[in-house]
Amino acid sequence: MRVSILRYFLCLTMVVLIPWTLLGQEGNGQPAGAILHTQGGVWVNGAEAIDSSAVFPGDLIETKAGFSANLTLDGTTILLGQESLGKLQNEYIELDHGTVSVGTSKSFRVHVNCLRVVPVRSEWTQYEVTDVNRTVQVSAHKDDVNVEHEMGAHKPTPESAASQKASVHEGEQHGYDETEICGAPGPVTSAGALSPKWIAVEAGSGAAILCALLCRGSSGGTKSNMSQSSP
Repeated sequence: MRVSILRYFLCLTMVVLIPWTLLGQEGNGQPAGAILHTQGGVWVNGAEAIDSSAVFPGDLIETKAGFSANLTLDGTTILLGQESLGKLQNEYIELDHGTVSVGTSKSFRVHVNCLRVVPVRSEWTQYEVTDVNRTVQVSAHKDDVNVEHEMGAHKPTPESAASQKASVHEGEQHGYDETEICGAPGPVTSAGALSPKWIAVEAGSGAAILCALLCRGSSGGTKSNMSQSSP
């Protein structure tokens, strides 16, 4: 009987502590994640995602042909179009290829290689960024956005510094040659690696399974004691 009681309290303690363990990274200053909505055909870190699942900074999101992914986070909604690959980060998303549409009141950005698409104001802004065959198209649907790019490690001249930033006004669309601005393409992004946060979730799932086994063991132990005491 004492063993069953001990298992019961151990199980109860794990049920209380496991959620706090998974959420603890946010409490330690790590950014909060987003909620992903999908009707299938979306993969996160190489595994197929389900509707209303959580994604976190560092997670790779890939959409298959005919499918899209909706992300909701504080003050921002993101639509990752079909056949697109992006990595969610804190306050921006890195677009490897495909299309992403953003509606934000938090100046949420889109990065494509060395290009940075940034809302001009911290007010509701809607824009779209497409990267296909290393041609980047930026469309401003609501309010203006700036398109900035890095010039490398050297200190830019006043002329080159001025050319680092251009505006796409509401209702306009501008195109940019990614190879000409950023240079030759780097290694292909892989969606196979798991982010530390994803590993933490997997670890939490394992702990939950352990908790369930302990609870079952506790329940089984109680039944055993009761059967022994029955006539």
